[in-house]
Amino acid sequence: MRFMILVKASADSEAGVMPSEELLTAMGNFNEALAQAGVLVSADGLHPSSKGSRVRFSGDKRSVIDGPFIETKELIAGYWVWEVTSKEEAIEWVKRCPNPMPGTEAEIEIRQIFTAEDFGAELTPEARAQEERIRAQMMKSKI
Repeated sequence: MRFMILVKASADSEAGVMPSEELLTAMGNFNEALAQAGVLVSADGLHPSSKGSRVRFSGDKRSVIDGPFIETKELIAGYWVWEVTSKEEAIEWVKRCPNPMPGTEAEIEIRQIFTAEDFGAELTPEARAQEERIRAQMMKSKI
C-alpha cells in the first residue's frame, strides 16, 4: 500500500524560514531509516505558497490565483510517499518522525494513494493499458 505523508505548513515555513542544521540532520537520519527499511519512495520539501499558484476550474473557464494563500493550516510544507503494509504501519513511522516544526505544534497527515484496482470496472482495459504505458514512460525517463 502506498501512502502520501503530508507535512502541514507553519507560519515559519510559509515565511521561507529554512530548517535548522539540527532538524536537517534529524530528518536525514529519519529518511535514511525509511530508505533502509524499504519504505521510502520519494520525499521533498515545498517552497512557501507565496511562490506558488492555483488554477481554479469553473466549467470550461480557468483562472490563475497567485500565492501566498491565507489559510496556513491548509497548506503543505513537504511530503513523503511511502510503501508500507498498512495505515497502521504508516502511523507508526510518523510517530518516529522528528517534529517538522520544532518548538511549535505540527501536524502530519496520512493519506492512502489510489491503485488501479480501487477504480473497479470504471477503469476500462484501454484506460488500464494507457496507465501502464504512462508508468513505463515515467520509469524510462528516470534512467
